[in-house]
Amino acid sequence: MPGLWSKRFMALIVDFLIITLLLWVIAAVITPVLAVLNLLILFSIWIPIAAIAIVAYFTYFEGKYRTTPGKNLMKLKVISTEGEMDYRKSLIRNLSKFLWLPLVVDVIVGFAMKKPRERYLDRLAKTDVVKTEEVEGSKTKLKQSTP
Repeated sequence: MPGLWSKRFMALIVDFLIITLLLWVIAAVITPVLAVLNLLILFSIWIPIAAIAIVAYFTYFEGKYRTTPGKNLMKLKVISTEGEMDYRKSLIRNLSKFLWLPLVVDVIVGFAMKKPRERYLDRLAKTDVVKTEEVEGSKTKLKQSTP
């Protein structure tokens, strides 16, 4: 069974494939419209639009469902280590995903710090990524200990 980091990496690949597909569909739909309106120059802002879409994708899914389609496939969840998981925490932990380089730096800094299992922005957001069975197991233990 793959370790947590390899599962997280595979989930990230699945999520980026989904995002890429969505961006291709959007581009296929708007390109003819921009061509007719002679506004193809707007594609010069495509990278910022893609960056916003990537951060919005992760923020929405993790803020609402505590998982993304890729994480769900790999049986991973995002949990809050303090308080409830919300959109603010999700946004903070996903700010580095707008480009590959900030994400790599985020992971390296996280590895260099105390807990090698978390990224630096996970620490700032007070979140962690765990296997779904860990979340389910802790709920079962809590129910069994409650009279």
